[in-house]
Amino acid sequence: MSTRDQLCSEEDIRDMVHQFYDKIRQDGVLGPIFNAHIHDWDTHLGRMVQFWSSMLRGTGTYEGTPMPKHIALPDLNAELFGHWLNLFHDTLATLPNRAMAEKAVEFSQRIARSLWYGYQLHHKPDAPLREVNRG
Repeated sequence: MSTRDQLCSEEDIRDMVHQFYDKIRQDGVLGPIFNAHIHDWDTHLGRMVQFWSSMLRGTGTYEGTPMPKHIALPDLNAELFGHWLNLFHDTLATLPNRAMAEKAVEFSQRIARSLWYGYQLHHKPDAPLREVNRG
């Protein structure tokens, strides 16, 4: 069993994903954005479990390219990505598996930064890049 396998279980990941997206769906800022673009929440949650399982456990169950889906969304900004990070970190702070939460924090910051940079480069390639900051 590798270190990644010992980090967390699929159930840990499922709990994290579902708790996080429960927060997202109820959030006054991000909820309307997500709810307008995700039409099948069960499928989305399943894909996010696969994504985080691949990231945290190295399962390789996620196949996809999230960048084009995020680039297609209108009017995103650094504050929205920062707000996403805040909600994700708030969720992680409640989880009993602290090792998994710490690793997920690291990945989430890289993911938010990468998606935001890609979004900026696609929509305003000549503008200076802005950082994602947690509020």
